Amino acid sequence: MPKELACGTWPSPITPEFAAAAGGALAHPQRDGPMLYWLETRPREGGRSTLVERDPDGHLRDLLPAPINVRSQVHEYGGRPFVVADGVLYFVLRDDQRLYRLDLRDPRALPEPLTPDHRGLRFVEPIVDRARQRLLAVCEWHREGHHSAEPENFIAAVPLAGGEVEPLLRGADFYAAPSLDPTGNRLAWLSWNHPDMPWDAAELWSAELDQGGRCRAARHIAGGQGEAVLQPGWLADRRLVYSSDRSGWWNLYAWREAGDHAPLAAMAAEFGAPLWTLGMSVWAAGEGRITTCYSRDGRWQLGILETQTGALTEIRTPHSEFRDLSAHGDRAYCIAAGPDRGDELLEIDVHSGSWRRLHAVGGPALDPGFAPVPEAFRYATGEDARAHGFYYAPAHPDHRPRADERPPLIALCHGGPTGATSTAWNPKVRFWTSRGFAVADFNYRGSSGYGRAYRQALNGNWGLFDVEDLVAGVRHLAATGRADPERLLIRGSSAGGYTVLAALTFTAVFRAGASLYGIGDLERLARDTHKFESRYLDRLIGPWPEARELYRARSPIHHAEQIRCPVIFFQGLDDRVVPPDQTLAMVEALRKRDLPVTYVPFAGEGHGFRRPENVARVFREELAFYRRVLGLDTSA
Repeated sequence: MPKELACGTWPSPITPEFAAAAGGALAHPQRDGPMLYWLETRPREGGRSTLVERDPDGHLRDLLPAPINVRSQVHEYGGRPFVVADGVLYFVLRDDQRLYRLDLRDPRALPEPLTPDHRGLRFVEPIVDRARQRLLAVCEWHREGHHSAEPENFIAAVPLAGGEVEPLLRGADFYAAPSLDPTGNRLAWLSWNHPDMPWDAAELWSAELDQGGRCRAARHIAGGQGEAVLQPGWLADRRLVYSSDRSGWWNLYAWREAGDHAPLAAMAAEFGAPLWTLGMSVWAAGEGRITTCYSRDGRWQLGILETQTGALTEIRTPHSEFRDLSAHGDRAYCIAAGPDRGDELLEIDVHSGSWRRLHAVGGPALDPGFAPVPEAFRYATGEDARAHGFYYAPAHPDHRPRADERPPLIALCHGGPTGATSTAWNPKVRFWTSRGFAVADFNYRGSSGYGRAYRQALNGNWGLFDVEDLVAGVRHLAATGRADPERLLIRGSSAGGYTVLAALTFTAVFRAGASLYGIGDLERLARDTHKFESRYLDRLIGPWPEARELYRARSPIHHAEQIRCPVIFFQGLDDRVVPPDQTLAMVEALRKRDLPVTYVPFAGEGHGFRRPENVARVFREELAFYRRVLGLDTSA
């Protein structure tokens, strides 16, 4: 029988070091002949991403030794950084962002650079144009000596043998998702322009390639003017499949050259997610069927779609998150995760729907009693709206709350803010619930996964609706007995860190907060951020500088005197998305008022922490901070 013990003081085997080193991530599986390849990110190697090969007998080998790190920095967030074709690997090296070639057929081969030694060029989403012996890739050019100018984005052509980078498509502010049809003679791609983000109004285009490989007769297919298109790709019959939110939901459509657009699966579900990283894949075609994943009510599902009839059959698995689908013949591949498991690589039979696990990382080797089941909840909030979240009760096989005690609650604010939380296994949740804290992970208005209208509800209302939904959510949980109303805490990173600081500034609900590289000054963010997000706030707040007073009214830095509770700040000193001076300004403003403030900087870290020793320190410092604030005695 579990013993009663004060919540927040429970001993836990999920130490800061365990939570920091657990996990890892898999991404972008793809087949080349009989061999399977994927990207694997390893916390124990400082967050290094390497490429792994699996042969038909299940033997694994790393293709690139440490410290080689495969990662793109296009848009700062990157995306799919490699492709394998005909036994040759092409990849982006993190250190210099150049494209490299490695002949996997030659055991003595070493990586060779394909692109010039020009540190201003970055690449992502490479594909192979076999007919013309070249790579096509999204390129971002940061010109040396032009610090005030935005980088240029375009689709580039690079010879497979190496050489100069030739712009193939240019003129739009952003490009994504180049895709060749089965003949290799027609190219599809996405583009969008300021002030749109790709989830606002991305356009789908297609063009013929002439004998010299140049695009001619470019044709607008879909998207723009309030329609966001994702992931174009081709079927064997040359139909162009894409995901569009024209119905209010990201659904799959097929376009023929005759000009018709036929929905493949019309439903109130999201076949897509915000394009923060390039290379998203929510569907893959093989032998007359599309294997796809889709989100409904915040949970992902996996299914097989008949391309002729539109019949969708769900594939039942114990997972709650799916991504990065690819297909080869009668097999499809994807990355999956669930509440009780980390990333797993699945192989799916596209005819029967049967599946098997080929590889896994980050699975928690713990008693199941440490893994609470995520409880979806929906609640009333402002504007007669309903908001969403997942609740995690304290979970420990040997301890339970005292009979008269309701647990302290940590409210989690996801980043973006155009993003969504996940119910997959997450040490950030288990670390807290195993110590007797309850956790609520919110999908406030503006989150993805609930349709375009819900996603756009935050337009003009960032700092208002997200805060309102968090406050309504924690009060709902307190009213239903699942949280102590006197011990409410809040944490978030990046845009979620802004929501933390706004909630602490403009409400008096929370006892303390943790901001991880959060935004305190919206004006400074509008003036000093990277190209991809430089006009993001035009819709979330208003055009800059016309809406200057609105920016000031919603910036915690200008109202810091209203914060009356302790705050802990974590900041990477190499962060280019939210520069360190944002955090330092907030720290100094609160210290002048003699508030309990803890500031933890990390040299060598950017927007998000990768080194396990630094991630462990975040857990350790934050736990000690919350226990001090709540007066929790762990000596008993």
